[in-house]
Amino acid sequence: MIKSLTRPGLLAGGLLLALPVWSWAAAAATTCLIVPSLEVNVGTPVDGVLGQVLADRGDVVRAGQLLARLQSGVEEAAVEYQAAKAQFGARKVQRNQELQKKQLISSQELDEMSTEYKLSELELKERREQLRLRSLFSPINGVVVDRYRQRGDLVKQERIYRIAQLDPLYVETVVPAAMFGKIRSGQSYDVTPQLSTTPLKARVANVDKVIDAGSGSFRVRLVLPNPKYALPSGQRCKVAFSE
Repeated sequence: MIKSLTRPGLLAGGLLLALPVWSWAAAAATTCLIVPSLEVNVGTPVDGVLGQVLADRGDVVRAGQLLARLQSGVEEAAVEYQAAKAQFGARKVQRNQELQKKQLISSQELDEMSTEYKLSELELKERREQLRLRSLFSPINGVVVDRYRQRGDLVKQERIYRIAQLDPLYVETVVPAAMFGKIRSGQSYDVTPQLSTTPLKARVANVDKVIDAGSGSFRVRLVLPNPKYALPSGQRCKVAFSE
């Protein structure tokens, strides 16, 4: 009779799992954990009051989607003012180009007007970037895991959302040292989630190059496609390694 050993394994997010360790010959299924492939905290780099909160916990969001916006009346007015100033400078340069062709003004005077116009354009770009800093956009496709602030809250360069990328998912597992060299990046194995009886194909993405001397094991990460977000993260699973 082949005995299995149990030892704690540290997985993504600091979760501790008791992972069974088998010899390679007896390894039919190894315990694993399904986790998001990426988690990001989204916040604002400037201080202000939240004027709009457009996403809530559980919402599916796309990369570039507007999530929230700080009150920005002053910044919007500054952009409009600078835009009008730049437009005036463009018209002024255009009018004086005709005068310079007729030698009614000097080239130096026209150069000064052109430089003023270019500086106005650069300042307008700066004002628009400052206004953009007051809007929060999702950097990834994913699901809102947490929302930390409400509309009307005063925020000071802090996180507002936590977003998890669920396509693909990562399958994290720990396997015994006897399996080192037999599992390679690019190989596919069957993974059976805790909430399903149907095995799913996952591809090995990362294999540790160092064996933990204390436990005699190493970590393996597999990538599991989840295009419709049908598979929730956080559940345990079994991955079938075979020779």
